[in-house]
Amino acid sequence: MSSHRTATGAPGAPPRRPALLRGQGPTVAAVAVGGAIGAALRYGAVLLRPTSPGAFPWTTLLVNVVGCAAIGVLLVLVVEARSGAHPLLRPLLGTGVLGGFTTFSTYAVDVQRLIDLNEPGRALAYLLGTVLAALGAVWAAATLTRLALRKGPA
Repeated sequence: MSSHRTATGAPGAPPRRPALLRGQGPTVAAVAVGGAIGAALRYGAVLLRPTSPGAFPWTTLLVNVVGCAAIGVLLVLVVEARSGAHPLLRPLLGTGVLGGFTTFSTYAVDVQRLIDLNEPGRALAYLLGTVLAALGAVWAAATLTRLALRKGPA
């Protein structure tokens, strides 16, 4: 007779897998892989168009607006279009890639940097402009995607 016990102490039963692996493991892995891809893409954008110390952070603004537009398209296609997409597509692309690509932390640091440079007007313009542009981008992209889906193929 085996003396093997499970996490609950039942003798003879196979050991239980950790909770992460039972249900959420594939989702966590999809988000992690997507996040790495998104962060690498954002880093690539910064390498292509670095922001000099005293300059307006156009690259971060553009990354956040493009990422929000992509989120608008993705969510309409995956959630509203009922495309039968794989259940890991939204965590991989939405939370992972686009969550890793867009950046609230760099945005916040950029605002603080502009304030530290005694540029409160530019800091406020960036602070509000990013929010308005990002919300406008997600709304416009979602709206245009819905319209395109209604029209169907040309």
